[in-house]
Amino acid sequence: MLNPQLVYLVQTETTVGFLSQDAEKLSDSKERDKKQPFIRCVDSLSTLKKFSRVPKKFKNKIRRSQKITFIYPNNQAIRLVKDSEHLKFLKQLQWAYSSSANLTKKNFDESYAKKKADIIVEDKRGFFEGKPSSIIKFNNKKLKKLR
Repeated sequence: MLNPQLVYLVQTETTVGFLSQDAEKLSDSKERDKKQPFIRCVDSLSTLKKFSRVPKKFKNKIRRSQKITFIYPNNQAIRLVKDSEHLKFLKQLQWAYSSSANLTKKNFDESYAKKKADIIVEDKRGFFEGKPSSIIKFNNKKLKKLR
């Protein structure tokens, strides 16, 4: 079983990321303001439901979405992970705060990322900087694409 308090360097479905259930430790790794919220990655719909209520109107969209982070009516940013390689890691924690593995507003630097992580988890894909997830905010009536 993984220690949820550690910061892991992991290839996510979108880019190289730091993942942890300890938001404060993750903020320290990123060298960013502790008040800035993180995206929460979850391994299943049942885990997602622990953090936010999913409006019935958008359940199918969320279930079918890939590489999309949704901001729920309670202002929680949550991404339901579908990528099989990333899920192998995430299933061990069920959920984790996630952030790109770089200094805020900077490009990925592998040596920096490895220095800041407690544990490095490299799968067969290695590490690559991909396109970040789309972000969609919704309330009970409408969707708004933010990124």
